[in-house]
Order: sequence, then structure tokens, then C-alpha cells
Amino acid sequence: MTVAEKRVQSRSQEALAASRTQLVARGLRRLWGTGLAEKPSFDRLRKAAAETAEATAGGPWLEAFECLLQSLEKDACLNEVGLTFSHVQLSRLLAQRRRAHRLWSAHPEIEQVPIERPIIVVGPMRSGTTRLQRLLGCDPRLNHTRFFEVTNPLPGAVDWRLVESWAQLKLLNFLDPQLHAVHPTSPRAVEEVFGLLAFSFYGAQFEAQWRVPGFARYWEGQDRDWVYREFAQLLRTIAWRRGGNTAPWVLKAPQFMEDLEPLLAIFPDARLLCLQRDPGEIVTSSASLVWHQMRLQSDKVDQRWIGAEWLRKTALRDRLCAQVRAQRPDVPQIDVEFAAVNADWRREMRRIYGFLGMELTPPIEQRMEHYLGEAEASGFRHHRYRPSDFGLEPEAMTKALVPPARPLAAG
Repeated sequence: MTVAEKRVQSRSQEALAASRTQLVARGLRRLWGTGLAEKPSFDRLRKAAAETAEATAGGPWLEAFECLLQSLEKDACLNEVGLTFSHVQLSRLLAQRRRAHRLWSAHPEIEQVPIERPIIVVGPMRSGTTRLQRLLGCDPRLNHTRFFEVTNPLPGAVDWRLVESWAQLKLLNFLDPQLHAVHPTSPRAVEEVFGLLAFSFYGAQFEAQWRVPGFARYWEGQDRDWVYREFAQLLRTIAWRRGGNTAPWVLKAPQFMEDLEPLLAIFPDARLLCLQRDPGEIVTSSASLVWHQMRLQSDKVDQRWIGAEWLRKTALRDRLCAQVRAQRPDVPQIDVEFAAVNADWRREMRRIYGFLGMELTPPIEQRMEHYLGEAEASGFRHHRYRPSDFGLEPEAMTKALVPPARPLAAG
């Protein structure tokens, strides 16, 4: 397929996504008009949050929640789909906090579940962190978070999480069939821990869906120690539900680049796998992912704003991560190049396993090969994007990014 044919195909898929989103939006309007369902309301969310705070002895999360609502109201320009998605997600997170309070009060032994020597995958969005996490996910000697767990770490009396996750992914892929190429996943897939951070109403799960600059700036000036205390308690809860599994965790979230200091305070014996990729590719691919998610939930998505915001955020994360890594030479850490994994994944995984002091056995290596074959067949390499779509120029990216000296891909 020629470049021109690929662009025509891409535009056709974008038109399909837009028409499907409009179809769902019309259906929601009709549903609200009949009175069979109530239109989502941020005021109802505020009331639910106040009731949750009263039932759970409050906490700093309430201020973050209110900041998110204000940013959604002011800046996000949500359509009917976005209004519904935001209401459902935030309502579920409030329900999770109530369940957590009851569970942790009834089972104080969860606090004693050990988390020892976790393996932390650190790197920007789109730097190959998911691939590395899922390669390590082929090793049963390690603990891994799954999609259905991170989206809902605290199920109700009946555990519907697999069914709910399946339905969620089916809906997203119906609305935008390109999302699977951008970030393929499934209910049982090894997945980053975005939902365990969202529990505290923190993290890029929100910023990558909605235009919420006020919320983003708020968190850049806040203490995050309490977020990672809750994060660790959620990990202990997942391990407790698995019968107290104490195998080392493999944890991954691009958010960690901003938060290495509080993360290492909670996990002082962590080992870091630090992903590196051409920064221009990182910014452009990140902007494309964010655009794919935002355009479903808002009819006023500004691609140039997305490009500028994720250039700023990538530069911020690079700088903060580099500072902490330089200040903590005592923390075991290894750099992993995106290009090196592309060139010879076996060699790189053997090098990583040597760093971890583990043997990469032939059966595990075969599982890794099988995973990569399935990923290739699923179309994960078919994500296409251009810097110019997001107002990104190579020279500007080189100037903004830290460290700034790596060459940028053209186009």
C-alpha cells in the first residue's frame, strides 16, 4: 500500500469514527429526552463525592476530585459521549473508594502483605514500555497487573470485571477502530497501572482523555506521597486476593517519570528498567494517542493544543526523571533502547534478565516469541502519525526536550 493509499484509508477510518460517535451521541440525547435515563450531572457527582468523603473519613482526594470537575466544566468541551464516559468513570472510582474503606477496615492484614524488590518500568508514553512490560508478563515467576484489575481493583459482591472490561473495550473499538492499532489490549492482557493511580483522582488517565489543563497544573504542584501510599495498598489488595502472592511485581506507568521520588520512597528496594526512544517519535506518537481518545469525547479537539501540551509534558517528565536518577545512583537501574529491542529483542531481554539476576529460560523465551507474534498479527505496528498534524516541528522539539541532543525523525 502506498503512502497516499494509507492516508486515504486513515481518513476513511477517521470519518467512520466520527459518524459512529455522532450515532451514539444521538442515541444518548434521545434516551435522556424520554426520561428513561437521567442526563449526567457534575452536581450529582459532587454530591456523591461528599457522601463518599463522609463515609470514608475524607482525605486529600476530595480536593483533587473537585479540581478535575472544574477543569472538565471549564475546558473539556465534552459531547454526550464524553459527558457519559466521565460520569461513569468518576462514579465508579467513588464506589471503589467506598469498597476500599470497608475492605481495609474489615481486613487489616492486607496492610502486612509484602511488596519486595518490584521491577519498575520507567519511560515516556510510546517508548516501548508496554511491549517490555508484556514481555516480562510472559514470566510466571513475576507478578503482573491485568487490564480488568487496573480498571477495577476492588470488585463488588459479584465479580463482573472481565465482562465489564470486555464490554468497555468493545465499545471503544466500535467508536474508533484505530484505537486497537494505537494500543492493543484485552481484559486479561498485562496492563499498566493507570487505574491504581486514578483511584486517587490522579494521573494521565484523565489528561489523555479530556482537555483538563487546570487539573494537570494543579497536580504538578501537589504532594504525591499519599497517592503512592494508596497505590501500594491497592497492590497489596490485589496480591491478597490472589492468596498473598509475594512474587516481585512488574509495574509500569509513564506517570512514574514525574514521580520517581515518591515511588522510591514507598518502594526503596525497587529496580528500574528505563526505556529510551527518539524524543520526537515519543511526542508525536503520544499526541496521536491522546487525539484518538479525546476526539471520541469532545467535538472541539484542537490537535495543535494536544501537540504543544504533550511536548511540554514530555519535556517535564524527562527533566524530573533525569534529576532523580542522577540523585539516586544507589537504585539499581538499566537503560533499554527502543531501537535495540526492535533490532534483537532476545539479546535485550537476556541483558535485562542478567541485570535482574534471573535466568531467561527457553520456555519463557518461547512465550515471549509467541506474544510478539500475536502482537504483530494484531496490527500494533500500524499506528500512523505525522508531527505536522499536531503543529510539531523537529527544531522546536529538539529545543524543548531534555536531554535535547538526540536526532529527530523527519515527517
